[in-house]
Amino acid sequence: MFEYLGDRLSKAIQNIKKMGRITEDNIQDAMREIRMALLEADVNYQVVKEFVNKVKEKALGAEVSKSLRPDELFIKIVKDELIDLLGNDQSQLETSKNPTLLMLVGLQGSGKTTTAGKLANYLRKKKSKKPLLVACDIYRPAAISQLKDIGSSLNIPVYEEGIKDPLDIIKNALEYAKTNQYDYIIIDTAGRLHIDEQLMNELKNIATTYNPSEILLVLDAMMGQDAINVINGFNEALNLTGCILTKLDGNTKGGVALSVRYLTNVPIKFVGDGEKLDNLSEFYPVRMAERILDMGDIMGIAEKVEGIISEEEAINQTKRMQSGKFDLEDFLQTFKQIKKLGPLENIIKLLPQARKMGLNDIHIDPKQMAHIEAIILSMTPYERRHPEILKASRKQRIAKGSGRSVEEVNRLLNQFEEMKKMMKMMKNGQMKLPF
Repeated sequence: MFEYLGDRLSKAIQNIKKMGRITEDNIQDAMREIRMALLEADVNYQVVKEFVNKVKEKALGAEVSKSLRPDELFIKIVKDELIDLLGNDQSQLETSKNPTLLMLVGLQGSGKTTTAGKLANYLRKKKSKKPLLVACDIYRPAAISQLKDIGSSLNIPVYEEGIKDPLDIIKNALEYAKTNQYDYIIIDTAGRLHIDEQLMNELKNIATTYNPSEILLVLDAMMGQDAINVINGFNEALNLTGCILTKLDGNTKGGVALSVRYLTNVPIKFVGDGEKLDNLSEFYPVRMAERILDMGDIMGIAEKVEGIISEEEAINQTKRMQSGKFDLEDFLQTFKQIKKLGPLENIIKLLPQARKMGLNDIHIDPKQMAHIEAIILSMTPYERRHPEILKASRKQRIAKGSGRSVEEVNRLLNQFEEMKKMMKMMKNGQMKLPF
């Protein structure tokens, strides 16, 4: 996500490091590089033109203080303008009604039905709400079955009445939700392969009759420039309250995100950043701008691990590490918690300077992680608590029990000791682990 754009912007800014001060002549090449980077990332031409002009105007009008290098000032200006493009402040879901009615709209293939499930899962896990999914896509074959399968896998109920008038289905779903005290009703509406009058009339009837708190457009981030026409088409008919960008993990360009808010004034509220049903994240303009510029997203890491490990556990484990008391039993528990986060490379990419250090292309083989776990599990609890007793005969038994070699056992023990030394050097007792 945004890797190509981020790499090009970083290259443009790198050239300014050599400058003693910012002038129109010495930023000319950088501005040209930024313009080309944005255009090639599928950012709308009008947006690119205004963005480049604003950055150039502010850079030339800025005074470089003694404490800031020209490239640091330039990065700040680019970051501020990116944040402005992305919408400045985070736009949250409406919660004024009980139950709160959320209506999802979009074209076929945008991931609307899956996103309905992801949104329900988010509301339950992150907001402790009780969501109800409502199947109103009565035209697409198997759409109702798909939503029911998603609901079943999440253990979230789906209200459906088969092929009936969506207005009647929603009316009955509202009564059911009130009776059973649901907090949110998420309506999965019908999509089309393109915007047409019949689709819009049906959606307008739903919106007019039930006045949903949110009308959210589910938009495929890989659409490119056509996305703006889709947003404007839905917005003119429905007065959208926000959009959810899907498939952003499969699109390294990401230009749609930089064009949407600026051209349509429709805020991005969520992004789908993976295929799993918990891969839906709130959209924060500041954090997204920092990720584009390879500044990392530490808050994003913290949110991913929330619920996996408590703050108290993190503090206790950190203290044990710093005191040298952290053993392989602790490591095994931490290791199991890390596995719950999904692919580790997705976490590493959120670290500051990940692209610069080449970590964005890193691949961690799940088999290697399984080998590490097998080695530790082949130790006795006493050996895990006292790894210093592991001599040749014990290592041979562990290697045999785990199906690995003695060399792999030694490598793990050496890496564990190096980690312990590094952690002991960190004296700040308030530091928290990123897992």
